[in-house]
Amino acid sequence: MHTHLSDNGLDQEDIMDMVFLRLDSIGVLNVDENGYPTYFQWAHLLPPNPKNELYLVNERVQWDKVEVDFEAHVNSLEDEFRKSEEGFSSSSQNRVILISVGTAPKEVQIRELKELESLATTAGLKVMDFVVQRVSKINPNFILGKGKLAELEVIALQNNASILIFNRELTPTQMRNLADITERKILDRTQLILDIFAQHAKTKAGKLQVELAQLEYMLPRLSKKNKALSRLAGGIGGRGPGETKLELDKRKIKERKSKIKKELLKLRKHRDLARKRRKRKDLFVVSLVGYTNAGKSTLLNTLTNSNVYTANKLFATLDPTSRQLFLEPNYKVILTDTVGFIKSLPESLKEAFMATLEELYEADVLIHVADASHPELEEQITSVENILKELNLNEIPTILALNKWDLVDDERRSILKNLYPSAISIVAIDRSTLEPLKKEIKRHLPLNWKGKDLISFEEDVVYEF
Repeated sequence: MHTHLSDNGLDQEDIMDMVFLRLDSIGVLNVDENGYPTYFQWAHLLPPNPKNELYLVNERVQWDKVEVDFEAHVNSLEDEFRKSEEGFSSSSQNRVILISVGTAPKEVQIRELKELESLATTAGLKVMDFVVQRVSKINPNFILGKGKLAELEVIALQNNASILIFNRELTPTQMRNLADITERKILDRTQLILDIFAQHAKTKAGKLQVELAQLEYMLPRLSKKNKALSRLAGGIGGRGPGETKLELDKRKIKERKSKIKKELLKLRKHRDLARKRRKRKDLFVVSLVGYTNAGKSTLLNTLTNSNVYTANKLFATLDPTSRQLFLEPNYKVILTDTVGFIKSLPESLKEAFMATLEELYEADVLIHVADASHPELEEQITSVENILKELNLNEIPTILALNKWDLVDDERRSILKNLYPSAISIVAIDRSTLEPLKKEIKRHLPLNWKGKDLISFEEDVVYEF
């Protein structure tokens, strides 16, 4: 409780203090020019409620007519918050609030948050709520205005959420400033993707690439060691091969980066030898590309009778996998699966995973697998095409395969056939639907191609050097 020497009641600054100082309530007593009390006003936080109200500001009353037992009221509030926390089935450790701040229309931001929700679910997190704010200009210091930050803090409190995830890459300054304001863990989209990569990388190359990307991300954020840095290490956003390296100083990080790059260079040479060996054997290479979770690995399994790991998650598989594909008994090619793409992939990740994407440069044909049932199919196809262009892979002949065709209604099918007349519709889990795709691959083969005898070549091989 504090006093105002003016005749004003509670202002926004008072409400901010209540939220960020974690007070149950705050009251203001007005005094006149002689120092005598005049009016009193108070506000308090609200536990979860049907109207989703964050706090209540009571009307001003004359100071001598206040009839509230504040101690009893605060105890009651504490009981309500405690009951709401006990009602949660899981701890706050993996409960998150997703936040989008940007200049795009609200509808676009909501769609982008749906993808962020899929990423969070893949990382093992439980999304409790969404916060969307459209701004004319991003706040360079806090990304959000203080009023919206206070609202966000109360939403997290009501949902017993300990993690706030922003749908963009935060600058080191924004990360530190947000960490100074809230006790909750702050993550951005890049950290979340890195965390998923860390969980799913299986081979030595994949783990090294994850660690390199983690160190690239951390290096500019080490200029001031504070709680922002300490919250990056360990758990969601800081796990994986690089977890033990995250608290190293800049010099050691640079040394570690240099060592990883040398190791990755050796691995690339191994992959290059494997690719040259394919060329010497006149092996025709077909590579699967596409947006993450479009069904590439499922398609590879069905076409080649393999059992590569698949799951209805983003980035379920990271490491390149190659299998023999018999288009007919005498028509053999190599089918390669690569990491899925995602829009707005951070530059550090593109560089770190270049060893994975190098497989694409040796491809004779690309099969662009797209999820025909996804509401943002067109945007995903455009994103993949843009990434292929950035990687100078757009000159390689490409077959567009619209997967999950069985989940698309007749009206949508008609629209898609008009939009993509040369596309081939498939159901990756149904072998009978894949014959048109195999014929299209054969159409790109050299004349009289039958493929070399692959007995001397590692059959059913997974390139894990």
